[in-house]
Amino acid sequence: MSIARLLRFFAPCLLLASSFADSVITKERTVTKLAEGIYEIRHPDAPDTFPQGNTTVIIGDRGVFVVDSCLLLSSAREDIAQIKKWTDKPVMFLLNTHWHFDHTLGNATYAAAFPGLQIIAHAHARKEITEFNPGAVERYPQRRERFKKILDSGKDADGKPLSDADRRDYEKSLAGLEPVVAEFKDAKQLPPNVSYDREMSIDLGNREIQIKWLGRANTAGDSVVYLPKEKIVMTGDILDHPVPYMFGGFPADFPKTLRALRELDATTIVPGHGDVQHDKTYIDQVIAMMESVNNEVRRETLLGKRLADVQEAAPKALNSEAIKQQFAGDDKDNRDFFDQSFEGLVKAAFNQLSAR
Repeated sequence: MSIARLLRFFAPCLLLASSFADSVITKERTVTKLAEGIYEIRHPDAPDTFPQGNTTVIIGDRGVFVVDSCLLLSSAREDIAQIKKWTDKPVMFLLNTHWHFDHTLGNATYAAAFPGLQIIAHAHARKEITEFNPGAVERYPQRRERFKKILDSGKDADGKPLSDADRRDYEKSLAGLEPVVAEFKDAKQLPPNVSYDREMSIDLGNREIQIKWLGRANTAGDSVVYLPKEKIVMTGDILDHPVPYMFGGFPADFPKTLRALRELDATTIVPGHGDVQHDKTYIDQVIAMMESVNNEVRRETLLGKRLADVQEAAPKALNSEAIKQQFAGDDKDNRDFFDQSFEGLVKAAFNQLSAR
């Protein structure tokens, strides 16, 4: 898997990771019990290789709170069936951590199963989900012709020659596109009907849920869900493991937001994609990398360098190969993903910092 497929979907002291067992490719659905009445569901990638966001289910005395509704309707239906096995209480609240529709497209499936459902998002995320996502869903089948054209030309949408990893990704995406398009025929993006600006709290019945906006990071409207009693936090794509998703967003703001996340008294951290974390080592690792990139890009920008020059010079100055080893280890898929994710970070940092 490479960051290229994320771009295709949405475009319009470093510390060692504790383990390299996790991969950017997810082949199986897994359920992890985080505490009594709290479960994390990790979904397999869609048939066209696109990753599906993690879902967390929180059961209180009055009802159920769900964090992120996934991409495929079939995955959302499977999650709902699982929830009904865990409890006869209704899902009362569903929160979208951000606007990317691998975290939101199951909203309507949940609303059909649980009448009266309140869907929550940060005000900025709600706006994006409402205005952008419906059209993106409708345009999804156009990927077929676009991918074929890219493969035939050997160049991506920006005219850059495809790497071997990119070519493999496009070929895999094309091979698995039909079943995803078939599901999308029935998919309707249901926007949130509740929004907030800074924070809000919900009493789920003997279970306090705090929803927080900590600052711009992966998007302008990222939410985290924090359970102070259980010391559990769901981060959305502010944090992804084992390699961060760095193909856009706000790199200049990102470290500050991650530090705010780090200040929460949490011992269990559920990322938007990837394995559950049980300490803050990985947060520190991501902060260190992003700050080093920001500092180097800022230095080169002040020297008057253009984007192409910065993209060539920054990885060498930062020893990106060493950083890649710390995040991706020897796993080929993780390493391919890191290469293009890191390239996306440098570009996003340049765009944000040069605009200041």
